[in-house]
Amino acid sequence: MSKLRFRVVEAAFKKKPVDVAVPTERPSEYFAKYVFNKEKMFRYLPSKVYAQLIDVIDNGATLDRSIADEVAAGMKKWAIEMGATHYTHWFHPLTEGTAEKHDAFVEHDGKGGMMEEFTGKLLVQQEPDASSFPNGGIRNTFEARGYSAWDPSSPAFIVDDTLCIPTIFIAYTGESLDYKAPLLKALRAVDKAAVEVCHYFNPDVKKVYAYLGWEQEYFLVDEGLYAARPDLLMTGRTLTGHDSAKNQQLEDHYFGAIPPRVAAFMKDLEMEALKLGIPVKTRHNEVAPNQFELAPIFEECNLAVDHNMLIMSLMKNIARRHGFRVLLHEKPFKGVNGSGKHNNWSLGTDTGLLLHAPGKTPEENLRFITFVVNTLMAVYRHNGLLKASISSATNAHRLGANEAPPAIISSFLGKQLSQVLEHIETSDKEELVTLSGKQELKPDIPQIPELLIDNTDRNRTSPFAFTGNRFEFRAVGSEANCASAMIALNTALAEQLTDFKQEVDALIGQGEPKLTAILDVVRRYIKTCKPIHFDGNGYSEEWKAEAARRGLDCETSVPLIFDNYLKPESIRMFESVGVMNRKELEARNEVKWEMYTKKIQIEARVLGDLAMNHIIPVATRYQTDLINNVYKLKKLFPADKAERLSAKNLELIEEIANRTAFIKEHVDALTEARKVANRMESARLKAIAYHDTIVPAMEEIRYHIDKLEMTVDNQMWTLPKYRELLFIR
Repeated sequence: MSKLRFRVVEAAFKKKPVDVAVPTERPSEYFAKYVFNKEKMFRYLPSKVYAQLIDVIDNGATLDRSIADEVAAGMKKWAIEMGATHYTHWFHPLTEGTAEKHDAFVEHDGKGGMMEEFTGKLLVQQEPDASSFPNGGIRNTFEARGYSAWDPSSPAFIVDDTLCIPTIFIAYTGESLDYKAPLLKALRAVDKAAVEVCHYFNPDVKKVYAYLGWEQEYFLVDEGLYAARPDLLMTGRTLTGHDSAKNQQLEDHYFGAIPPRVAAFMKDLEMEALKLGIPVKTRHNEVAPNQFELAPIFEECNLAVDHNMLIMSLMKNIARRHGFRVLLHEKPFKGVNGSGKHNNWSLGTDTGLLLHAPGKTPEENLRFITFVVNTLMAVYRHNGLLKASISSATNAHRLGANEAPPAIISSFLGKQLSQVLEHIETSDKEELVTLSGKQELKPDIPQIPELLIDNTDRNRTSPFAFTGNRFEFRAVGSEANCASAMIALNTALAEQLTDFKQEVDALIGQGEPKLTAILDVVRRYIKTCKPIHFDGNGYSEEWKAEAARRGLDCETSVPLIFDNYLKPESIRMFESVGVMNRKELEARNEVKWEMYTKKIQIEARVLGDLAMNHIIPVATRYQTDLINNVYKLKKLFPADKAERLSAKNLELIEEIANRTAFIKEHVDALTEARKVANRMESARLKAIAYHDTIVPAMEEIRYHIDKLEMTVDNQMWTLPKYRELLFIR
């Protein structure tokens, strides 16, 4: 191998685990150490201010700006005691990442010195440059003003020396320019609509919460090998690379023993996450080599989204301490499983879970069925929109393969729940539902205790599967902001529950008993949303054909999938429940199309550079060696023998010539195709052109590069190969 590649591979294999300083306290003692949570608020705020702030956090009361100064004073005192010197408004712009501008706790004291200062005005709002973030045309370059505004429902936290204050981000003209503002509106909408439906069953319900438990999959790569791969460095994925002879086919990595270096990283990450109040619980090897997963305990949706954005940032920083780079791209390596971020979503009230079955009474079971069926209706009515909420240039590589949910949204319910819905659909009786709980299974091994078996199996091919007390939205990509999917899902359900309430009330108003009215509407919904219910193999070609017959959205072009946001029914949905207006939706789609184009554009440019600066020179050098060998054979042996001995080399020389010529010709064509697409003024048409012409051309070029990788002398190849990238020692 090349000298540089040899050095980085050798260094990677020699690395030893980094020693991690283990705290002497138990996790429960240092959990949320760096979070201004309710316990800190109680200690640092006046009792009256504390009570008002808790009312805002717990009950959604309007924030009175008059208490902001006292909250800021208490927050500043705690932060300075913890070693903080700066503060920042921390928000989620439409870049899929987070943003922050740090300011010091200092002001002139009027006596030639400085003093620590942090007022309510600085806590409540700041002014980032709204034209410098993706905004879809809402702000022009010369219209810079935008505002970040404090979100009290997500507690402030300290990272290094900076107090981070979670905020929303809006334009000077009022439109949201982030993910948090519409998420908070969607959560408020589903709370309001769900509470009204809950009152059919329990008039004491005051609040409904949407819960989220994300499962973060990721890859780790040695930092030296990462630096030697320009494609990983610039795009987060390998644009070239032939399969390793061994990858995941033996299925020995999944849940296997965690490599010592990785275990040290995980331990370090978990300790820092717990200090920041992120309740991480699960860690394990995933299916592909070098692929891993961590997952927390469920939390309220807004806080869970913030914690996921924070953990992704934390992972990147801590990985570098251990000589790794984290890859959050959905498909960093061709031929092995990609990474997702399963969003486990559920609803609960101040009195208990709504999606928990079986209930203690038939009425509780009917409530459960009501919310399950309304969720299915929401997913059915807006299945294309839900797909758009998880679609991206990166997630497109993962969806649809035999490793992840297909690019068609459907819902798995399992045997028992499917039978219950079928019974309700076909029955005309006003009978209440009974559901069985977990069943006992007695293994035929004396020393093994009885097992409690769930009333339904799991279906890993389903993008939106019911798994006992929640739905698992498995199609979300690993580097995505969870808020995108949660905005779409919770808004769709808010609209659906509102419609359900109106229909049931109309029947009650006509004299039907409440139970009869609820069952009548639920029964009709079960029939209507039947096309979204699929318990079979989502990977099969038969399902794709069946889904099309059912009228589900089967589009696979990401730029066209984004059109779902601007369909009349989507705009009506977002506007009717007050989450986003048409202008905001149009702007966000402009951002989505632009982001898609830019990501593919960067990949195409990097692939061209690799082809011309790495692949072709190396292949040509090896070809020259082969040519020299042929000439020497002809000088050394008689003509007939030389011809026989050099035949294989001549085949290789011709193969290399053909492949390098193809690569050069198609890289030039790729450049011209980009120029044509770039001249298009419409962001949508430009994205479609990149999808239809650039992406297929890149795949053709990659095919020939990967073939050359298997042909050219290993000692000459400059780029670390999959067999070196994918196996941490």
